[in-house]
Amino acid sequence: MRIFAITPIHVPEEELLRRQRRYDQISPPGVTVELHDIGDHAPSALETAEDVRESERCVVAALRAAGPGYDAFLPDCVLDPGVAELQGRLAAPVFGILRLSVGYAVATGRTAGAVTRNQAIADELTAVAAAYGFAGSLREVSVLDLGLDAIADDARWVAALGGAVDGLADDGADLVVNGCSAVDLDAADPHRVPVVDPTALALRLLGAGEAA
Repeated sequence: MRIFAITPIHVPEEELLRRQRRYDQISPPGVTVELHDIGDHAPSALETAEDVRESERCVVAALRAAGPGYDAFLPDCVLDPGVAELQGRLAAPVFGILRLSVGYAVATGRTAGAVTRNQAIADELTAVAAAYGFAGSLREVSVLDLGLDAIADDARWVAALGGAVDGLADDGADLVVNGCSAVDLDAADPHRVPVVDPTALALRLLGAGEAA
């Protein structure tokens, strides 16, 4: 499966390469992700509701303009921008990281919590999950209050997880979805409940489907 992926924000070349290396590392056999930058006309960060909406418009345009030869399309964002709008309208399926990762929790009878970098992302993640019908399975979203630079700073992100994950576990979460598609959780210490890398989980599920 050859997947065309697009960033939800404009990122520098170094960050694009970091994210591509991460996809190369976490993609299972049979799945190849080709990540593309959305371009400098898009927001450089998701800090407000307006940024989220503009990002979605840019992602939709980029996916519509993607060339042939791909088996699937994937927004590189846990908010699934454009997934609902484009489903069934392109030459290949459009997969959503949130739909796949939280859908896994729903399918396995678990109650999920989530953490996000800021409130704007938390609000959108909650709304998208509700639109998928997952509201009953997504217990709560905890905000880490981190800057954009924390996405590429694994240690900083991981350090912020502890209290948030404990709080979500206290509220009944069986697992916690890390609400960012581009954070590497390899350095994370064990928590009371599993902290899920949504991108890695989504790719494993797609890989399992390819192998079935």
